[in-house]
Amino acid sequence: MTRYSVLDLSPIVEGGTAQQSLRNTLDLAQHAESWGYSRYWLAEHHNMPGIASAATSVVIGHVAAGTNSIRLGSGGVMLPNHAPLIVAEQFGTLATLYPGRIDLGVGRAPGTDMQTARALRRGMDQTDSFPQDVIELLGYLGDATPDQPVRAVPGAGTHVPVWILGSSLYGAQLAAQLGLPYAFASHFAPAALAEAVEIYRHRFQPSQYAQAPRFMLAINAFAADEADAGPYLKTSMQQAFARLRTGRPGPLPRPVDDITGVLDAGVLGMVDQALQCSVTGTPAQVRESMAALLRRYRPDEVIISAPIHDHTARLRSLEITAEIMQSLGENDEAG
Repeated sequence: MTRYSVLDLSPIVEGGTAQQSLRNTLDLAQHAESWGYSRYWLAEHHNMPGIASAATSVVIGHVAAGTNSIRLGSGGVMLPNHAPLIVAEQFGTLATLYPGRIDLGVGRAPGTDMQTARALRRGMDQTDSFPQDVIELLGYLGDATPDQPVRAVPGAGTHVPVWILGSSLYGAQLAAQLGLPYAFASHFAPAALAEAVEIYRHRFQPSQYAQAPRFMLAINAFAADEADAGPYLKTSMQQAFARLRTGRPGPLPRPVDDITGVLDAGVLGMVDQALQCSVTGTPAQVRESMAALLRRYRPDEVIISAPIHDHTARLRSLEITAEIMQSLGENDEAG
């Protein structure tokens, strides 16, 4: 059975507040736990008016305290923004407080604009130190050696699972070389998906972290019981993505009845190309689309993003998606 998980950016919606977004995040995580989701990951972004999860490790701790068994993690922490030791200490502390429940997904992008990246005061010399930073981070989370001069406390010996996140061939190559699990950002950047997965699986080197490749596919889900509700819910993400790509990020917009009245054909085409790894519509429609994605890419896990303006509708979308994943898994086992 393919594992299924949630990716949450704690969206701040039009008319809402960051406080309400963080409350919704905890509520959604508690529901996701009851619906059988394996992981609940939060993502680091900065200077984004529509995202409340900038202090990712803090939000993970908040959600972990309010849940019992679901794994919590980052999808991801943007490693260029941080010293590896700090990340190891943060996630080592989380793993010490919530043993066996913490994941650490790391990405190479800053997760923000360059002016904000400068405000973060790290990695502005244009040197790509991501591979070295990952190796350093793994060292801090592993067993400390007697002569190790710098240790993560807490962190050393916690062996927090590290995932490489990416939307290009670079991350696939690095994850394969280091023998780490790999998550592809196909929910907004699917262009290199097929090639990246092939490279990762073909070049994977077994390691102390993983004996076989483990690939996670990211998918947007806009599921609803009513026939026209799914496409309607999706219009919030379509508007948000268009605004982001044109340098106007903001809160997650309210949905609209006719997206063609808001976005011109060229922009809408660009947006829909970027969001092609989405499942939208009634349970039957979502099931068909999800099954097709699983057949095509054969992921070990899927992680579901549901950027929906109304919290109740978002809950229902993820509940429907969980029911579909369970049904598909049962069919696989029966076959």
